[in-house]
Amino acid sequence: MDLPVCVAALYQFAPFPDPAALRGPLLDLCEAQGIRGTLLLAREGINGTVAGMDEAIAALVGHIRMLPGCGELEVKYSRAPAMPFHRMKVRLKREIVTMGQPDIDPLASAGTYVAPQDWNALIADPATIVIDTRNDYEVAVGRFRGAIDPETASFRDFPAWFRGERERLLGPGDAPKVAMYCTGGIRCEKATAFLKAEGIEDVFHLKGGILKYLEEVPAAESLWDGECFVFDQRVTVAHGLAPGSYDLCHACRRPVSAADKASDLYAEGVSCPACHAERSDGQRAGYAERQRQETLAGERGEAHVGAKFG
Repeated sequence: MDLPVCVAALYQFAPFPDPAALRGPLLDLCEAQGIRGTLLLAREGINGTVAGMDEAIAALVGHIRMLPGCGELEVKYSRAPAMPFHRMKVRLKREIVTMGQPDIDPLASAGTYVAPQDWNALIADPATIVIDTRNDYEVAVGRFRGAIDPETASFRDFPAWFRGERERLLGPGDAPKVAMYCTGGIRCEKATAFLKAEGIEDVFHLKGGILKYLEEVPAAESLWDGECFVFDQRVTVAHGLAPGSYDLCHACRRPVSAADKASDLYAEGVSCPACHAERSDGQRAGYAERQRQETLAGERGEAHVGAKFG
């Protein structure tokens, strides 16, 4: 399969006293280079996923590495057969990943990075508790063997979940090691800072996240089961970051399998088994009209203004 488009997932916790001043130059560069996707800027740093030609992405990464505290920026690269985003956005946020804990500072206090090559030994240790910090629908697609699924709908729910489950997870004696992971590393890095603020010291997180692990660890040695959900039109990726087998429900933005699409509750662009009961008839009618307009736009070779990504 021809995969001409470079997809770059990146983040860096860094001190940005005036993130608004960084927005214009970033957006101008991306638009000039034909890059699409989303970048988030906050006082705590930068986060996003973008796509473009190799030279364009290299120019953007070079620009970001010149920003304060971003010289060591790591990027997770993968390939796509076509541009997976419809537009370019650079947004200003309070947090580059929303946890809702304003006193948490990953720059000052985060857990210990573990390289993908060392991750298997850590999570196979019976003295280690492994926690998936992603949303419930992401975990349903794939996870590390033996990992705990908090069943949270949003990363904002993670602090309350941990506080409620802390005693059961850690027990009354010496605290075990806690290893956490997420797609690209940003959520688990912030989660380790949160656990340290809660008094847990022996905390680890997967450097580069699942994406780096799937890129670097051979499938024959892998402790990963399933695929990894990504927030673009690829939907999921597998080992070697090859495109996965899932599609997306554009009503609820959850992944849908071949079995889901065979359900009577699935209608392209309208509903899936996971969200059918969550939406009203009126909402589904609106989604159906949007899908009809997108289909017509596609037949004309146009990108519909209601396109769901980017």
